[in-house]
This record gives sequence, C-alpha cells and structure tokens, in this order.
Amino acid sequence: MDRGKIVAVITGVISILLAVAYLILVQILDFRGEMKPAPITQIEPQHVAVSFDKWENNA
Repeated sequence: MDRGKIVAVITGVISILLAVAYLILVQILDFRGEMKPAPITQIEPQHVAVSFDKWENNA
C-alpha cells in the first residue's frame, strides 16, 4: 500500500471511532431521562420600589 491509502484508512478508522463515541455519549445523556426546566415556584420574585422627589431643586 502506498502512503496515501494508509493515511486514508487511518483517518477513516479515527472518524468511525469518533462517531461511535459520540453515539455512545448521546445514549448515555439520553438515558438520564427527560430534561426539565427549574421549577418557577421556587424562585422568589424581586420587588423593586422606585421613588423620587419631584420638588427637588435641579438648578
């Protein structure tokens, strides 16, 4: 085999290994269950009061 074919085979094997590793990773993450957002009821609302004195001298 010439060098070009050896490089092609090696890169093909690496590509297949990466694809299989990705599929395994996706299956592991999917196996953990449904992803649910954080409950909104546990977040305390932030109340902000803004006041100003309209009689303030702005000279």
